[in-house]
Amino acid sequence: MSHTPDHHSTDRPPAVSEAPPLAQGVDDEVIEANRRLFTGWQWWLFAALAVIYSGFHLFSLNVYPLETWSFRIVHICGALILGYGFYTGARFLESHDGAQPRRWMTWLGYALLLPAFYALFQVGMFWQAFQNGAMRIDPATEAWHFGLPLIAASAAGIVLSWCYRQTRERMNIADLVLMVCALASAGYFLVVYNSPLRMSTGTSFAPMGISYAAIAGSLLILELTRRVAGLALVVISLVFLAYVFAGPYLPGFLGYPGLSVGRFFSQVYTDAGILGPTTAVSSTYIILFIIFAAFLQASKVGDYFVNFAFAAAGRARGGPAKVAIFASGLMGMINGTSAGNVVSTGSLTIPLMKKVGYPSRSAGAIEAAASTGGQIMPPIMGAGAFIMAEITGIPYTEIAIAALIPAILYFASVYFMVDFEAAYKGMRGMRSDEIPRFSRLVKQVYLFAPIIILVAALFMGYSVIRAGTLATASAAVVSWISPHKMGLRSILKALELAGTMSIQIIAVCACAGIIVGVISLTGVGARFSSLLLGLAGFSQLLALFFAMCISILLGMGMPTTAAYAVAASVVAPGLIGIGIEPLVAHFFVFYFAVVSAITPPVALASYAAAGISGANAMQTSVTSFKIGLAAFIVPFMFFYSPAMLMEGSALQIARVGITATIGIVMLAAAVQAWYFGPVKAWVRLVLLVGAVCMIYGGIYTDVLGLAIGVLLYLMQRRQPAGRHEKSAA
Repeated sequence: MSHTPDHHSTDRPPAVSEAPPLAQGVDDEVIEANRRLFTGWQWWLFAALAVIYSGFHLFSLNVYPLETWSFRIVHICGALILGYGFYTGARFLESHDGAQPRRWMTWLGYALLLPAFYALFQVGMFWQAFQNGAMRIDPATEAWHFGLPLIAASAAGIVLSWCYRQTRERMNIADLVLMVCALASAGYFLVVYNSPLRMSTGTSFAPMGISYAAIAGSLLILELTRRVAGLALVVISLVFLAYVFAGPYLPGFLGYPGLSVGRFFSQVYTDAGILGPTTAVSSTYIILFIIFAAFLQASKVGDYFVNFAFAAAGRARGGPAKVAIFASGLMGMINGTSAGNVVSTGSLTIPLMKKVGYPSRSAGAIEAAASTGGQIMPPIMGAGAFIMAEITGIPYTEIAIAALIPAILYFASVYFMVDFEAAYKGMRGMRSDEIPRFSRLVKQVYLFAPIIILVAALFMGYSVIRAGTLATASAAVVSWISPHKMGLRSILKALELAGTMSIQIIAVCACAGIIVGVISLTGVGARFSSLLLGLAGFSQLLALFFAMCISILLGMGMPTTAAYAVAASVVAPGLIGIGIEPLVAHFFVFYFAVVSAITPPVALASYAAAGISGANAMQTSVTSFKIGLAAFIVPFMFFYSPAMLMEGSALQIARVGITATIGIVMLAAAVQAWYFGPVKAWVRLVLLVGAVCMIYGGIYTDVLGLAIGVLLYLMQRRQPAGRHEKSAA
C-alpha cells in the first residue's frame, strides 16, 4: 500500500508568497518500539487478517448481527490473535548482525504447540459431542484433555515470549503458541455458551472447562495488555484478582465471604466481567469509530485539520500553541488516546512552539493538556461517552449535550493560560509566509463533512452504529473530490489500519473487564460506597475529594477508557449513594479519569510530550497539570451547579455557563500573573478568590466575583503605559 511520490507535489508553492502546508504526516500511523514490521508473505497474511477483522465488525454491526456473547468472544479472540502477531513480548534481534534465536527456545516453542493444538482439537470434539445430543462433557476429559494442556501452554508460552528474541520482520514461535491458545479458549466458550450449560455459570453445576478456558483467556488478555499499554493496568488487575482470594482474610470493610477459584472464573468470562460493559462498547462503538478514524486518516483529514488550525490561529500571539489546542482537541476527540494524539500532532506543534519562545516544558505541557482535552470534547469524546451511555443507560445524545459546557470551559482555560503566558513573555505569532493560506484551505472545508454528518445523524435520531457507518462511508465519498482519493486499495488499507489501531483499546477494555468482574462479584464496590456514605456524613465535599483522589489514582498510567470503566465501577456507585445524580456522578469520575493523563507523578500524555520536547518529564507533567487546572475544578462545579450539565432552565444554564467562563479566565490570569497586563502577587490572590466565586455558581458569589473582576480591570487600566514592556523584559 505505498504512496505515489507526487501526492504532496501539488502542495508546494509556485511562488514565495504562497506558504506551503505545514502538516504532512500527521495521519501517518505511529509505530511502537515493540511493533513488528512484517515483509513478504507474512505482511500479506497479517494485513489480510486485519482487513477481515475490521470487515467482520462492519458486517456484523450493520448486516448480519451475531448472538451477543458469541460476537464479543470473537471480538476479543481476533484482537488477541492480531495483537500477538503484531506486538512482541521481548526486544527484537537486530537483523543486520546475523544473530539467531536460541535453538532450544525454538524447539521448546514447537513442543508447546502440541498441547495448544491438542486443546483446540478437543474443542472440536466437544462441539461434535454437543451436535450428537450430549448434555455435558466428562469432567475428567475437560480437565486432562483440555483445561490443563491449555493453561500449561498459555502460561509457558507467555514466559517463553519474554525471553524469545526474533528479528522485527519475522513471526515468533512463542506468539504462535499464544494465538492457538486464544483460539482454543474462545472456541470452548463458543461451544459451551451456545448450549444450555451457559445458564450454569457462577453455580456449582458449571463445567470446570469454563473456568479453565477463563483462566487461560485472562492470562492471554493480561499479557497482551502488558505489551500494548504497559504494566500499570496489569498490576492493578492482578491486585484485584489477588483480592478475590485474599479478601476473606482482610479486616474491616474490605473483608467478604470469599469465592472459590472455579466459581469466580466460571463467571468472570461472562457479561458480569470480561464480556460485560467495557467489551460491549469496544465491540460496537469503539471499533466502529476506530474504523471511522482510519478512513479519515486514509483521506488525510488529519493533515487538513492541523493546517486549517495553523491558517486560522497561527498569526495570533503564541500562534503554534493555539494551533495545538484546536488541532489536538479535534484529533484527540476522534482517536481516543491522549498519549497517541500527543505523538501524532505534537511532533509538529511542539518544535514550532519552542521556535516562537515557549520553554520546552511549556511546549510539551500545552500539547499534553490539549490532547487530553480531546477526550472530553463532544460529540465523540474519545469513546468515553459510549461507555458512559452503556453503563448508565442515559442516551448518548444527552451525554454529548451535557458535555458541551464543561468542554468549552476546559479549552477556554487552556487557551487563556496559553494566551496570557504569550502576552506576559511578549511572544509573537507566526509570519504570514510561515503558515498555509487560509483562502486556499477554505476551499477544502468539505473535509469536515464526515464529522458534520456524524453529529447530524446522531441528533436526527439515528443509532450510534448507523451514524458511525454513515460517517465512515462519507469519509470515503468526500475523499473523491480531495487530492487524496480513496479507491479500493485505500479502503483496504484503511480497514487494515483500523484492525491494528483497535488492538490496544480492545485489550485494555477486556483487561478492565476483569477488574469490573472482580468488583461486581466480590461486592467491593458496595463496600466502597458505604465508606463514601460515612465520609459524606461529615462532609460531602470531603467525600467528593476522596472520590477524586481514587479516580485519579485508578487512572494513573492507564488509557482513558480503562480508567473510566474502573472508576465508574468503584467510585460512581458511592457518589450516587450519597445522593448525587447518576449523570453528575459519572461525569465527575470520567473527568478525573481523563485528567490522570496529565496528573503527576504518572502522566502518560505529559511523558509522551516530554519525549518530543526534550524537557524533563516530571517538570512537563507539573506544567501540564497547571495548564489543565480547570479540569480539576470543573467536576466540583457539576455538584454545586448541575446546570453546568444542561440540567435546569435555559436562563440558569446560560448564567452558569457565562459566569463560569469568566471565572475560568480569572483563574488563568491568577496562574499566569497577567490580567490586561502583569499583576502583583496580592492581585493574583484576589483574582483567585474572584475566580472561585464565579466558578461556584451562586447568585451572590457571581456578583462578588464579577465585582472583583471589574475592579481589578479598572485598576489595571490606570497603570502606567510602560509597565508591560518593563515587566516582559
